[in-house]
Amino acid sequence: MACCWAAQMVLDPYGKTYTFDVKQQIMGLQTRQVAEFMIKEYDLPLTWEEYAKQQSDNARALMVDSQLMPGAERLLRHLHANKVPFALATSSGADMVELKTTHHRELFNLFHHRVCGSTDSEVKNGKPAPDIFLVAASRFPDKPAPANCLVFEDSPNGVEAGNSAGMQVIMVPDERLSPERCAHATKVLRSLNDFKPEEFGLPPFSN
Repeated sequence: MACCWAAQMVLDPYGKTYTFDVKQQIMGLQTRQVAEFMIKEYDLPLTWEEYAKQQSDNARALMVDSQLMPGAERLLRHLHANKVPFALATSSGADMVELKTTHHRELFNLFHHRVCGSTDSEVKNGKPAPDIFLVAASRFPDKPAPANCLVFEDSPNGVEAGNSAGMQVIMVPDERLSPERCAHATKVLRSLNDFKPEEFGLPPFSN
């Protein structure tokens, strides 16, 4: 939600409105991809760097109190307790990830590693290209095969990226997304609370 407000704040001086249709097209994209899309879509007299800075500055003021998705903490602690390694693969830059996780430091320290697509030099192409997930998998010590990796996503671009990487993808979409936009996920859930680890060969929740 904070990202939506941050984008709208950039558009306000031009009398334009950020819509859900636009949001679903840019979800999961890297910073430059988002900026270039927005400039073209709304005919803004800005460079991509100017747009990105304005949105980033707005987001910084809005994201300090970012909340976790329902069920996220339970899942992460369950995986960690059962020694199932996991990584964060996000299109956000490292600075924005630090901001978003301000109040969740201990939990996010459970991740084996992070791949921040907008600032990671090894991620050559943003979603829907598979780069970010392949890089994330390669940084585990055992370098698991894509078929043995499970991705959690909320965006159609992310689902396409996971599929292109050869991985299974759990999607927890915005309820406004059409069924067609969610059709390519391995499984679609209304909430992470509905996830059943045993369906994917993982230890079941104990409660």
